Amino acid sequence: MSPEPTDGSPRPVVLVVDDEDAVRATLREYLRDAYEVLEAPDGPSALQVVESRPVDLVLLDIRLPGMEGLEVLQRVKALDDAVEVVLVTAVKTVRTAVEAMKLGAYDYLTKPFDFEELGAVVRRAVERRALEREVLYLRGELARRHGFEDLVGQSGAMAKIYEVIAHVARTPVTVLVTGASGTGKELIARAVHRHGPRRERPFVAVNCAAIPAELLESELFGHERGAFTGAYARKPGKFELAHGGTLFLDEVGALRMDLQAKLLRALQEREIERVGGTHGVKVDVRIVAATNLDLRRVVAEGGFREDLFYRLNVVTIHVPPLRERRSDIPLLVRHFLAKYSREFGKPVRGLTKPALATLERYDWPGNVRELENVIERAVALTDGGVISPKDLPLDLLVGRQGGGAAGTLRAARRQFEQQFILRALERTDWNQTQTARVLGLHRNTLQAKIALLGLRREGPRSRRGPG
Repeated sequence: MSPEPTDGSPRPVVLVVDDEDAVRATLREYLRDAYEVLEAPDGPSALQVVESRPVDLVLLDIRLPGMEGLEVLQRVKALDDAVEVVLVTAVKTVRTAVEAMKLGAYDYLTKPFDFEELGAVVRRAVERRALEREVLYLRGELARRHGFEDLVGQSGAMAKIYEVIAHVARTPVTVLVTGASGTGKELIARAVHRHGPRRERPFVAVNCAAIPAELLESELFGHERGAFTGAYARKPGKFELAHGGTLFLDEVGALRMDLQAKLLRALQEREIERVGGTHGVKVDVRIVAATNLDLRRVVAEGGFREDLFYRLNVVTIHVPPLRERRSDIPLLVRHFLAKYSREFGKPVRGLTKPALATLERYDWPGNVRELENVIERAVALTDGGVISPKDLPLDLLVGRQGGGAAGTLRAARRQFEQQFILRALERTDWNQTQTARVLGLHRNTLQAKIALLGLRREGPRSRRGPG
């Protein structure tokens, strides 16, 4: 009896890897009503399929020409750890079964097939794959349910931020968001706005550090016609544009002292005066301000008004740097992968374990913004369905890591040489003769450097042809 057909949703993808045409045909006929079935006669072909398109389950014969099933299993898991793998063999041994499970196999089947058992194993494996996706979806829904669609992260620090936003958004109090550049302070401000009673009114953002000081007053408070050269008509400022909604003052610490005084008056009196104006204009805005400075220190140094600081600092939300919430990196990576895969029309579905480990070790001085840029670049440049270390910027691979930058020039040079040679080897599929020619080295010199630098092919060492 074949598996029950699925409903109208996209069918799970099963890859059958077996060197016998008859076996592949039998499995194809049995599974095709419920699953999309792909086929591969050997290990290299199977790996190409896994690299090029999404696969939910691999039915993998353990005896294959050129590359053993256990080796294929390990390399599949290195490409995409979420793919479920069921090994198939003519002779089942406890030792092989244990080794397969250690390498990440979901289950083990013996030829000839008991089709009832086969159907049950395939169904359970696909259901587990679907359940893992559902868990990821529900994690996202946790944030979405609170109106935090654009905020990604489930670390303890992010959970506290969600809680504070949920409480403070319903009130009219002023919020100060602190944190380093690139941590997503504007996203926090937008979440406060979207979750509060002003959500249907404007959200207006102004970067106080990006506008020349001589223009910032007009940008914030507007101006009257003839107020200065070039003021040919009355122009409303950001306060008026945000009336009834939220005004987000990014990098508020960059304000000049005279503008700080005018901002303080606007907050206290709920009234602004346009440049060149003679009377006040009532405004009703909620203020969310942000800064990457330690404003208490700036106040102590005389660079920021103390009374304005306390007016802004009613509720503080601190966004920690990405290096302090590394557990959020995989979620952020998946978020940006989905975003740019969709935007570029490329089916990039994940990262290899070494690539993700590289991202998790890096210090991210540019925080989430830098991570997004790296993923955008990787998706744009990769030719496969999975991002590997060769798709990442070289300065990220050899630059600042969690343990700090290389302490000596010799160490930095060694890291650079290691990554440079590794990339050349990957481009030639580890053909050492071709790689040596590309690098302008003698083959023996290349082999010595591979040994000295501890270079290894991702996954188990494959059987290579002459080279």
